[in-house]
Amino acid sequence: MVSDWPHLIQGGFFVALLVAAAIWDAKKQIIPDVICLGIALTGLLDFTPEKLFGLLTAAVFLFLALFLGGLFGGDIKFSAAVGLVLGFQKSMTGMILGLILMLTFHMIHTLILKRHRKDIKKSYPLAPFLSIGCLAAYFLC
Repeated sequence: MVSDWPHLIQGGFFVALLVAAAIWDAKKQIIPDVICLGIALTGLLDFTPEKLFGLLTAAVFLFLALFLGGLFGGDIKFSAAVGLVLGFQKSMTGMILGLILMLTFHMIHTLILKRHRKDIKKSYPLAPFLSIGCLAAYFLC
């Protein structure tokens, strides 16, 4: 169908940009603004006004950053951009899946490091985990 083209094009760009964000964050622990802008612009390819509520997912990360620390501006901008593509419900689903994945990874990684008597890592880049969760939400929900 012709009406599926915007969604298919958006999906291709969305996947590419989330992979780029994940790789960049894993290597340099920063998510470039241009990647966040690109993600937000992909939201225009299949836009509905309801998806503006997806910006509220950034509020969750802003709250966590203000009160708990450990998050930076790139994570907040990333979640806002993803929210414009997915809308509120799907982006929250993606964020929760990503955070569960990160916590699972942390627990397994910690057990392995303790077993080998090595120092436990205190932080991880967030974009790789959130990207996986958001891709699952985009394609499965």
